[in-house]
Amino acid sequence: MTAVLFYKLLAIFIAAGMGWFVGHMRWLGKAGGENDPARILSNIAFYLFVPALMFRTTARVEFSDLPWLTVAAFFAPVVLMLVAVYLYERKRHPESPAAPAVRSITASFGNTLQVGVPLVAGVFGESGLAVHITVVSLHALTLLTVATVLVEMDLARHTASGASLRRTLLTTIRNTVIHPVVLPVLCGFAWHLTGLPLPAVLDEVLQMLGSAVVPLCLVLIGMSLAYYGLPRGAIRSLLGLAALKLLVLPALVLGIAHWGFGLSGMPLAVIVMMAALPPGSNAMMFAQRYRTLEAEASGAIVLGTLLFAVTAPLWLAIPAWLDGSSAP
Repeated sequence: MTAVLFYKLLAIFIAAGMGWFVGHMRWLGKAGGENDPARILSNIAFYLFVPALMFRTTARVEFSDLPWLTVAAFFAPVVLMLVAVYLYERKRHPESPAAPAVRSITASFGNTLQVGVPLVAGVFGESGLAVHITVVSLHALTLLTVATVLVEMDLARHTASGASLRRTLLTTIRNTVIHPVVLPVLCGFAWHLTGLPLPAVLDEVLQMLGSAVVPLCLVLIGMSLAYYGLPRGAIRSLLGLAALKLLVLPALVLGIAHWGFGLSGMPLAVIVMMAALPPGSNAMMFAQRYRTLEAEASGAIVLGTLLFAVTAPLWLAIPAWLDGSSAP
């Protein structure tokens, strides 16, 4: 592990620790109720900072320049994993409409910025970082949108109470589109289709707001742990989520990307490493949004980040070994 990556991991724990200390001291107020400080901060992120980040990213992406084979080789197995975990959890916990989507996003959404960028830059250099950033540009847009559609479908079915299929579908579509993740994406696509550049002032405002997502989410992880603690018997579920994210998902990406899409070399190594990253803070924010499994999501992020120091060398070595074994 490079020194840069070590310091990045340390910075993540320090930021989360500061959030835990603030929450433990109750400096922002007590937990619970409509004035729960963690929920208020989460809502600010979800309704202001995340939409700014989503809109700016979508409006600026040059889709014609994307390496679509590499993008598909990453997202096909990752979305498959997200949906598989969702279906499994939905069968296990039909009484909790938001829990399946929260666990599925925790098991599939990686920390591509704070951990991913320094790791890829240090190991693969500029060419590898270019591949990583390309996939990152679609990462949150894809996974959060899919998870949002799934959770809104479940919530609509749960609250329909015998309503017609047509009414349930209309409720799902409305709540999915009029949503702080999906609506900015659609607006960003619409802006992109006009071919107009973002005005300089608007771009600066969006960049400024979007840059607040990462530090705020890290602080929220610590605050959530302080306010909600860990659920009883949590270690088993936390280890399960960590195993899915750190071991199962990269293995799935490796198999599908290499033998299914024929990917090899540096692009394969980069997307496998990207799949192997620990859970990202957006999973906790998603849990906060739907008031479900907040403590579990926060705990999975912390535990996954700790264990990543052990699993990272494995996923750096396997693609290199595959390339070496296939060389003439």
